[in-house]
Amino acid sequence: MDRTTLSSVESATSVNGAAQQSSSGSPFSSSRTTSSSGTQGSNAAARKTYGALASRSARRLLLRGGVVAVAGAAGGFLTGDWRIGATFAAAALIAMIVYSSRRQSEVPRWRRPSAAQRRTEAQLRVMKRVGYRVLHARGIPGGNGQIDHFVVGRRGAFAIDSEAWDKRLPLRNKLEKLYHGKFSRNERIDEALEEAREAERLISEYLGRDVSVRPSLAIYGPGLPWDSHNLRGVDVISGTKVRKWLRTGKPRQLTDKEIEEIHDAAQQVLPARY
Repeated sequence: MDRTTLSSVESATSVNGAAQQSSSGSPFSSSRTTSSSGTQGSNAAARKTYGALASRSARRLLLRGGVVAVAGAAGGFLTGDWRIGATFAAAALIAMIVYSSRRQSEVPRWRRPSAAQRRTEAQLRVMKRVGYRVLHARGIPGGNGQIDHFVVGRRGAFAIDSEAWDKRLPLRNKLEKLYHGKFSRNERIDEALEEAREAERLISEYLGRDVSVRPSLAIYGPGLPWDSHNLRGVDVISGTKVRKWLRTGKPRQLTDKEIEEIHDAAQQVLPARY
């Protein structure tokens, strides 16, 4: 009687345990299910983001195509010659490409680079094709300063800050002081000089030899009575003449190896601000 009862209890226990195990599964089934659900959620989010980007790109292309088509049709209708219409369409396409290239920046959009910085960047993009190396938005360790564009090429290393000032006010040099209308801009001269000197010190220490970094301000807006003018050690440049300024002057000073070394050192000692 006792044996039969014990056997029955053991049988019932084994059956209940099997039922519980089958219902609950292995100890890892819950985590695996959760992980699978998380992966599916991530994939769904990625597909949604990609779809939004693709849709935005498609709308942009459709808009550009519509503008080109309208320009071509209008030109052909007004002149009565389809070839002139095609020329109008090509001109509209080129204008949109140039406009888009000026607005694009290597600096991420959330950093919101200024219009002046983007205009200088567009000029420096051309200089990169002839061997110049460029870094944008580099910080100064231990301070709030920023070098908008660090450029190194055959004429040396340059720290360029881009500024957009009120074009209604004249810019002039009075007794080695920079004035924008009646307002002194000497603080910007001092800041540019200090940033370049600190970059010069850091790069020289990193490479173990003296490296010169030339400070400059690229100014957009007011008309300058000069293309470039050195004021207390800082080159004040007309913003639209940055590329010309970099390509003229003293003959080649740095070798290709030195250009790469200075560029790599600047990447290490001048942290990106984005």
